[in-house]
Amino acid sequence: MIVDDHEIVRRGIAEIVDRADGLVVVAEAGTVAEAIRRAELVRPEVVLVDLQLPDGTGIDIISQLKEVLPSAHPIVLTSFDDDEALTQALHAGAKAYLLKTVRGAEITDVVKAVASGRTLLDERTVTRRRADHGDPTANLTPSERKVLELIGDGMSNREIGEKLGVAEKTVKNHITSLLAKMGLQRRTQAAAWVAGQRASSWRQ
Repeated sequence: MIVDDHEIVRRGIAEIVDRADGLVVVAEAGTVAEAIRRAELVRPEVVLVDLQLPDGTGIDIISQLKEVLPSAHPIVLTSFDDDEALTQALHAGAKAYLLKTVRGAEITDVVKAVASGRTLLDERTVTRRRADHGDPTANLTPSERKVLELIGDGMSNREIGEKLGVAEKTVKNHITSLLAKMGLQRRTQAAAWVAGQRASSWRQ
């Protein structure tokens, strides 16, 4: 289910999600009240919520869904990139936090990851974002670190999968997770980060 008070934005997101294999938009809503009412009727697995709504916020929806539909997996999709909103989303129970500047493929990748039971937003992610000089890779798993390094080498998902002996889908899941943990939106940003770290080490 997609919740956004701007109809054009909502329809655009719905079209992107509906085009993805294995995903179906079962409902749309433009207010908190409408979202809760429709969620109880259609029981969506994943709910994409905007933060600013006419009668409340996306956080209100996430909090109420805990009571009426605890099986739903909430994702915040917003234009607000600030730590306070991120923290509120985390504490309310959001499984991921996306900015509206993301590409369509990234939205569907995160929806699928969250639908499968994964959480891309946790306390460590928020804490890392708030640390001015923290290491953005501090919370990456060993596998995610390897994938990050190979992204820096310019390898494609297929090439990374062959190098590590894992399926390309597994590589995509690692990338989705490491981007979220590092506070990045795109794969190219991860490649640029690796390049910057290597250049810094070389200068030293």
